[in-house]
Amino acid sequence: MTDFSYDILVFIGRFQPFHLGHKFVVDAALEQAQHVLVPIGSANRSASLRDPWSYAERAKMIEKVYPYEVSTGRLILKPLNDTLYNDDGWAAQVQRLVDETVKKLDLENPKIGLIGHSKDKTSYYLKLFPQWDSVNVKHEVGVFNATDIRAQYFTGAPTIPHDICPPEINAYMKDYMMSAPFKRMREEADWVREHKASWQNAPYPPSFVTVDALVVQSGHILMIKRGGHPGMGQWALPGGFVNHDQTLLDNAIRELKEETKLADAHGQFPMGKLKGFLAGREVFDDPKRSVRGYTVTHAFLFKLPNAKKLMKVIGSDDAVQAEWIALGKLDPTMVFEDHYFIINKMLDGGVL
Repeated sequence: MTDFSYDILVFIGRFQPFHLGHKFVVDAALEQAQHVLVPIGSANRSASLRDPWSYAERAKMIEKVYPYEVSTGRLILKPLNDTLYNDDGWAAQVQRLVDETVKKLDLENPKIGLIGHSKDKTSYYLKLFPQWDSVNVKHEVGVFNATDIRAQYFTGAPTIPHDICPPEINAYMKDYMMSAPFKRMREEADWVREHKASWQNAPYPPSFVTVDALVVQSGHILMIKRGGHPGMGQWALPGGFVNHDQTLLDNAIRELKEETKLADAHGQFPMGKLKGFLAGREVFDDPKRSVRGYTVTHAFLFKLPNAKKLMKVIGSDDAVQAEWIALGKLDPTMVFEDHYFIINKMLDGGVL
């Protein structure tokens, strides 16, 4: 029987897609540990250029590369949800996944390590778990970048990354090119390229300011379905870019009224009446929150009085649909960008 240095090594990643750099780390982990736990990050995110493949699709990719290791339980794949704006919640998830794995394997006093390649600031998680060893591995060939792979893949003339991904992943990506999700993502990539080209001659990369309105009533939240890129067809908070002749609050209410036609039995809500329901406001500025570029949003929470009958709404302007969605039925994989996490933060963790 092989003597391993670790009972469990943990390798966290998004794997969008799984490439040779990832494989190098997994191979190194399998040489050193009896079991390798791979939490696949961003498992609860909607499809975007940064996260085009779902957890199930990425797990399938990795299993194609390691069918024997997965079937025998040496390589354990688990979903890891994002908890944007709550790093402690994310760390707690990882800890629970490890504890559940230890319990399932019936290990006593296991030796556990966190393995990865500390390539840049995105690998900060390697220092978040002082209770485990940190095992840093460095690929001899260099650093592979999944961002570049996606940029060259989602184009009108897609490039299959033969020299950067395992052959099983190349075959998967070749088949995926025939799918409707690929076509939609390619169209979104074209939109983003055109959008960025429109300001490429600016002396500095621009910062964008948007507003979003969180309107809740009787355990429901008011959402709109986006009619254009990015995030076409996904549920989002009513909102948009600001007009320079209005305050942020007035911008948020304007967008809310334009996109939902929010009304009671007496007609559309006037702006002054909506201001009376304002219950909170917060700024969200994660640098990667939007594919459009650095976009800071100011979110405003409106709490309408509980009632047997929800207020009337009709999708309009940029929204193809407006609808009240029960908070317990809000699916993060269908919610635009970071709006699910904004909702959760402003409702004090009410949807996670």
